Amino acid sequence: MHFMITDYILEIAYLAASVTFVLGLKLMANPKTARKGNLIAAAGMCVAVAGTVFLYDDHHGHTSRESVKLILIALAIVIGTVIGWVTAKKVKMTAMPELVSLFNGMGGACAALIGLMEFHHNTGNISAVMTILAGMIIGSVSFAGSIIAFMKLNGTMSKPVRLPSYNLINNIFLLALFADAAWMIYSGTSSSLMLYLLFAAALLYGVLFVIPIGGADMPVVISLLNSFTGLAAAFGGFLYHNQVMLTGGILVGSAGTLLTIVMCKAMNRSLSNVIFGAFGEGSAKAAGGAAAAKGSTKDIGATDVAVLMNYSKKVVLVPGYGLAVAQAQHVIHELEMLLEERGVEVKYAIHPVAGRMPGHMNVLLAEANVDYGKLVEMDEINPEFENTDVVLIVGANDVVNPAAKSNPASPIYGMPILEVDKAKNIIMNKRSMSAGYAGIDNDLFYNPKTSMFFGDAKKALTDLVSELKTL
Repeated sequence: MHFMITDYILEIAYLAASVTFVLGLKLMANPKTARKGNLIAAAGMCVAVAGTVFLYDDHHGHTSRESVKLILIALAIVIGTVIGWVTAKKVKMTAMPELVSLFNGMGGACAALIGLMEFHHNTGNISAVMTILAGMIIGSVSFAGSIIAFMKLNGTMSKPVRLPSYNLINNIFLLALFADAAWMIYSGTSSSLMLYLLFAAALLYGVLFVIPIGGADMPVVISLLNSFTGLAAAFGGFLYHNQVMLTGGILVGSAGTLLTIVMCKAMNRSLSNVIFGAFGEGSAKAAGGAAAAKGSTKDIGATDVAVLMNYSKKVVLVPGYGLAVAQAQHVIHELEMLLEERGVEVKYAIHPVAGRMPGHMNVLLAEANVDYGKLVEMDEINPEFENTDVVLIVGANDVVNPAAKSNPASPIYGMPILEVDKAKNIIMNKRSMSAGYAGIDNDLFYNPKTSMFFGDAKKALTDLVSELKTL
């Protein structure tokens, strides 16, 4: 009777946790409620973990062996919590994408380890073995791919590595993985050697899958690998008949897939091209692509920018990765408030793939307490540029490059961009004339309406604010 009661309590805990996941995901769709949604979902996960540890384990009694297991589990949770907390608190905003990639990889690794541990306990059960191998392969690919993505994002592996006919090699390797797994299921083998060979091959495929991809495609890679981790976790839920693992995995997998589709659309790629095509090839061709239309550029100083903005009716700010690198989000917020005090309408134009991951700019500006209502997505802000007096681009590059619309030979041709070239005046803040993340020159530099406002974003914006205050 006691076990039956704990069973019911555990099921209720799982149901409650599943509801918090759905509710949390819903709240995270809006920047104003995203933090609350994250906390609600985290609380649900704590309930699920506590229920699993203390209620499920109750079936096995309270032997000394089970007590040791509980102590080890508690110790692992404490260590993991401390490491995660300290890492998240200390991480810089510019390093957030690689941290997300690393944490995502840890989820894939967990799914892979579950497969390694459970395989020998389920030999002879075809459905269980299928679930185990699927979770192990997908988790291993996600783990290895996420580690490579982490290395690319933090600069450890700055250049894509391409083998001859790498697309063909990758696709053949993927088919070989499926064939090997199918043979293990069909033959009913319990060979540890075959299991670990499959595990190693899945890890290798994860490396081969991500290693040739150029830096400009990293936002798509992160969201795609995130969907892989969710799918691997869902297989774990099937294996253990665990509703909360299944719900969480499906939510992460589906959300990651939808985000991948959105990112593909924002970068003018199809999902099939991401998985099977020449993924990242555009970045490789960037350096040797068609030459941008060259011309002269003109510089502008903080005083002239201040005067121009002071007498404007509407100003649009376009944040990019350079803003994050300079940690200038608080200064740009000060600039925004100063302009609004003088009757200038100010908005922020947010491109879906600005920065190094989806939502990077939104999180960056939220840290500076920028009003969420001023963050306007690309499709909504583009029609407004024609009536904009000044566009100030801070650290963005590829997402405002007109070559995406006008140059069929450009690697980014067809990618939707912020149409800042339609504004009356364009101010571009950069440290130099260097290319953006895609590695190509920006035609916007040579637009007659463009003035180059050179300097570190934080210093340049600070000087601009100081000049505005004197007017």
